[in-house]
Amino acid sequence: MTSAMAIDPELLEKLASKYIWWKTAQEAIEHPDRVVAQVMNLGDYEVQALVHRVDSAYLRQVLTEAEAGQFDARSWAYWHYRLGLCEPDKLPALSARTIG
Repeated sequence: MTSAMAIDPELLEKLASKYIWWKTAQEAIEHPDRVVAQVMNLGDYEVQALVHRVDSAYLRQVLTEAEAGQFDARSWAYWHYRLGLCEPDKLPALSARTIG
C-alpha cells in the first residue's frame, strides 16, 4: 500500500517494537500494514498518534484488506463505525480463519 510510506519511519519503528513484539522492529516494518492493523486492534494511546499522522483512507484500506484474525470483534466494529465504512446495524462479518 503506497500510503504506508507516509508514516513517519520513527513512529512506525516505535509502534512495531511494541505491537509486533515477536519480531524485531526492522522485520516488522517490512510489513507496515500489519503493524498498523495491530495498533488498530490492540493500541492504547498510540492509536491517536497514528490516526493524526496517517490518512484515514489508508486506515480504511488496512481494515478492509485485513487478514482473518488481525482484528477482534470489538476493534472490527469500532473501526468500521469510526471510519464510516458501515451504517449502524450493518457491520460486515468479521473474517474467520479456516483450518485445512
